[in-house]
Amino acid sequence: MAEAAVRYLVFDVESVADGQLVSRLKYPNEGLSPEEAVNKFRAELLEEKGSDFIPYTYQVPVSVAIAKLDIDLNLIDQVVLDAPQFRPPVITDHFWRGWKAYRRPTFVTFNGRAFDIPLMELAAFRFGLSVPDWFNLNAKNFEQSRYRYNIDSHLDLYDILTNYGASRFTGGLNLAANLLGKPGKMEIEGWMVQDLYHSGKLEEINEYCRCDVLDTYFVFLRCCVLLGKLTLEREQELIQQTKHWLEQRTSETPIYQTYLDGWGDWENPWDSQTS
Repeated sequence: MAEAAVRYLVFDVESVADGQLVSRLKYPNEGLSPEEAVNKFRAELLEEKGSDFIPYTYQVPVSVAIAKLDIDLNLIDQVVLDAPQFRPPVITDHFWRGWKAYRRPTFVTFNGRAFDIPLMELAAFRFGLSVPDWFNLNAKNFEQSRYRYNIDSHLDLYDILTNYGASRFTGGLNLAANLLGKPGKMEIEGWMVQDLYHSGKLEEINEYCRCDVLDTYFVFLRCCVLLGKLTLEREQELIQQTKHWLEQRTSETPIYQTYLDGWGDWENPWDSQTS
């Protein structure tokens, strides 16, 4: 597939805390191992805030799954970066170099403005990567890639559904996907990623990330219907087309079968109104 054919990159990031960094900054004189430091930090956060989620500033990406779409929103391919090694510096390099190689397609995320994009920006900072096409600070405000309302650069579906944070979308991507009959969260949820990483289950983390991207893709299609960029009939065609695409690849990517096992078709309320 020619590079110019890719118009959208629907992606999701899974990350884990850098235990050495946590140990050095949070507990400098306690001699904690990386895993011990992370567990202690999580316990403190849970007691203080009711959540053990460590801020992204302490984290590194261990999984980036990307769905490549053409201008007509057809799914071209889905990949996880730097498989099967899943090395944070290489993942980060491939992410930013890929975006440039595909001629700066639109990023599509769910709440990626608050987490996924800042994490990947900080990862580039950490690993010494240059991303001048993204940090185009000399451009006019509305033309800058990082400008909040530049949806040609980054379309955050959470922003669309909350009017840029004017409301809260309680339930997140899981709820949005379930409204459309799609599986949403299955056996793995985001809070489990750190423990899976400590258990050496990187492949499982990346499989989970693949499924999140599929959910995001279907939510993206429905948002395009909402915005008048896609007809409902065409959305349903794309969904069935994608289902067939997944079915053809279950042998090489078994997690697709798991996703299909949880598949549900959206119940069209207008069918009963016209019958």
